[in-house]
Amino acid sequence: MAALPASIDDTIAMLAKQDYVCGRALGTVAFLSLKLGKPLFLEGEAGTGKTEIAKALAHSLGRRLIRLQCYEGLDVSSALYEWNFTAQMVAIRTAEAAGEADRTSLQTELFSPDYLIKRPLLEALEPHPEGPPVLLIDELDRTDEPFEAFLLEALSDFQVTIPELGTIKAGEPPIVILTSNRTREVHDALKRRCLYHWVDYPQFEREVEILKARLPECTEKLTREVVAFVQALRGEDLFKNPGVAETIDWARCLIALDAVAITPDVVADTLGALLKYQDDIAKITGSETARLLDEAHAQLLAE
Repeated sequence: MAALPASIDDTIAMLAKQDYVCGRALGTVAFLSLKLGKPLFLEGEAGTGKTEIAKALAHSLGRRLIRLQCYEGLDVSSALYEWNFTAQMVAIRTAEAAGEADRTSLQTELFSPDYLIKRPLLEALEPHPEGPPVLLIDELDRTDEPFEAFLLEALSDFQVTIPELGTIKAGEPPIVILTSNRTREVHDALKRRCLYHWVDYPQFEREVEILKARLPECTEKLTREVVAFVQALRGEDLFKNPGVAETIDWARCLIALDAVAITPDVVADTLGALLKYQDDIAKITGSETARLLDEAHAQLLAE
C-alpha cells in the first residue's frame, strides 16, 4: 500500500505515473479529498476522464477499486446487500430433512454473514488488507432522488444498518469518487458533503499530453493533427461532442490503419470512432469535413 501524496505536486505526479494527465485545479481538489477524507464529486461531459481518475488513484495507491455503476431504478439491495435466498432455501430443506426443529437457531444461522451477498457499498465499508478501498459511484445522475437520500446517510457517517445484523461502520472511510454527466441536477445536500470539481474538455496542449501518455506510438505530427481536428469538431453544433476517450479511440483507429496524416477520406472512413449519433455524422461530411480540416491546420500553425 502506497502512502498518500504529501502535496498537490505529488498528487499530479502520482497520477501522471498512471498516464492520467491533469491540471493543477483537478490535482488540488484530488489532493484535498485524500488529505481531508472527503468524497470527491466530479461533474462534466461524458468522456472527460472522471471515471479514469478513480482507476488511477486505486492503482497508484495500491488500493482495491470498488465500482458502483449507477442506472435508473438502482435500489438499496443492489447497491448495499441482499440475502442469498437460494442458499437459505437449501439450508431450510436440509434442516427439515434432518429433523432439526429449532427454528430460533435456524433463523439465526440463515441471517448470518454466511448468507449475505455483499454489494459495492457494503464491501467498501469493510476492512481491506491493502487499506481503505477507492469507492467509485459512477454516473450518479442516472439514479433517482430516493437513492441519493440513502447515499446522503451512508456517506455522512460511513455506516449502514442491516436489520438482521446491526450497524456496520467503516473503521477507516473509503476514498470516495462520485461522478455525474449532468443529465440531471444532483441534490445540493449531497454536493455539500463533497469537494466539487467540474471536469471540462482539456485545452489543446493538455489533450496532446494525454494522447502522448496513452498512445506513445502515435507520431508527434499525427497526435497534434488528431487533437486539432477533435477540438475543431467540438466547436460544431453536435448532439454529443467527442470526449477525450473518443480522441484516444480515434487515434488508435488511425494507427491501426497506418495513417500518417488526416485527410477527408480518412475522416469519412473513421468518423464513427468520434461521433456516436447518425445525425452528427451526417453533418460532418464533404465540405464540412474540409472546412474543419482547414480550421485544424490553422490552429496548428497558430500553436
